[in-house]
Amino acid sequence: MFTEMLEQHKGNFLVFTGRFCGYCTAAMRLLTRKNLPFVEISFEKHPPELRDEVVQATMHRTVPVIFDVRGEDRIFIGGFDELSKYPLNE
Repeated sequence: MFTEMLEQHKGNFLVFTGRFCGYCTAAMRLLTRKNLPFVEISFEKHPPELRDEVVQATMHRTVPVIFDVRGEDRIFIGGFDELSKYPLNE
């Protein structure tokens, strides 16, 4: 399920979010402000197995979990703190 989502949303940032997450909101605002395309995937709207797959692949247990899938490589960025330091090319 997780790898299919990465493939399906090529050309975007992929932001996995959770309910009532201020850092998730901040990450999406930052991407919006930079006019960068992103897709939000809420863990709340998917089976728990999706979150398990993401944690297994990244070892990142908190939200947001952000990927840059704009190019050929799938780049795991991390959370909001890492995104705010990531070179966001517009």
